[in-house]
Amino acid sequence: MNHSPTFVEEQSFWRHGYQFVAGIDEVGRGPLAGPVVAAAVMFSPQINIPWLEQVRDSKKLSAKKREYLSSCIQAEAVSFSIGVVSHERIDSLGIVGATKLAMRTAVEQLDDTPDALLIDAVKLPEIAIRQKSIIKGDNISRSIAAASIVAKVFRDRLMEEYDRHYPGYGFARNAGYGTKEHMDKLKEIGCCPIHRASFAPVRRVLKNNA
Repeated sequence: MNHSPTFVEEQSFWRHGYQFVAGIDEVGRGPLAGPVVAAAVMFSPQINIPWLEQVRDSKKLSAKKREYLSSCIQAEAVSFSIGVVSHERIDSLGIVGATKLAMRTAVEQLDDTPDALLIDAVKLPEIAIRQKSIIKGDNISRSIAAASIVAKVFRDRLMEEYDRHYPGYGFARNAGYGTKEHMDKLKEIGCCPIHRASFAPVRRVLKNNA
């Protein structure tokens, strides 16, 4: 089902006086290389723009549509921000800890302090802000879906840049995920500086090449 998220969750906060409601999502938990990226997006309770109907989970959109919507979101949001956590921190903190750090960083970098948070599947008890964790939140909350788009576009551009620095792995095409092309090249030419050493496929290659 091609479900379109709405502002129902946001409205439940807006109605009770929580003006600044931030949707938070991440991208990049699964790849073997590169950072994990989170975004936070806040919309005005009064926003009513036709393109919002197109906002949904970034994985359900074409790259071209994501680029378009990311530009729209950044132009019209009350505030948006991005948190980036490197592969080194992923290796030291673990992917769950790194994901939460990216989300906290995104929240902290918003221009306006949120009154409430809507978070995709994660809880951030370290942040003393009213919050709600929603499983598959990018299918339910429009703010979370918008955050998923902003984070995905940012990370994909970053991986395209890494592809120029570390050619051969297909980062511009696979964004660091363990595709056949990526796995074959990993075995053939070994790891590059942005590979996550704590992830099993990378760890095996490092062990075999030691």
